[in-house]
Amino acid sequence: MPVFNYLTKEGYEKLKTELEDLKTRGRDEAAKAIAEAREKGDLSENAEYDAAKDAQGMLELRINELEKTLANARILDGSHLDESKVTVLSNVTIRNLKTGKEMTYKLVSESEADLKSGRVSVNSPMGQGLLGKTIGDIAIVETPRGNMEFEIVSISID
Repeated sequence: MPVFNYLTKEGYEKLKTELEDLKTRGRDEAAKAIAEAREKGDLSENAEYDAAKDAQGMLELRINELEKTLANARILDGSHLDESKVTVLSNVTIRNLKTGKEMTYKLVSESEADLKSGRVSVNSPMGQGLLGKTIGDIAIVETPRGNMEFEIVSISID
C-alpha cells in the first residue's frame, strides 16, 4: 500500500524543479568530477575518485527519493479542506498552557517543513499532537523533556 505525500502546488513544483536540476546539471557535474579524478592515475589509490563516486551515489539516492515522493504525491487544494479541525495545510494558532505564549504554525508535508518560517511537518511530534484537534481542544505534544500542553486558539486555511 503506497504512502501518499500530501503537498501544496508550490511544494510539488519546487520538488519537480529540484529533480530536473539534479538529473541534468547534477549528473553532468558528477560525471565531470569522476572523469577529472580518473585522469589523475591509479584508481585503487585515488581518494578524489572515491569521493567523486560517493558524491555520485548520494546524487542518485536523492534523485531516487524525489522520484518516489513525486510518484506518490497528492496535491492538496485548501479550498476543499475542513477548517473546523486541524488538518494538513491548516494554520493553527496555539497557546502554551504553561507560559501563555501564543504561536502560529502551518502544518505541511515532511518535504515542505521549515520551522524558521513556521511550517511544521504533520509527521513531527507537534504535527501529530495537533492533527484532528478543534478550537478549544488541548493538544498534548510529547517532547524529550516531557509532555507539553497547548490550547488550540484558532484554525484557518489559506
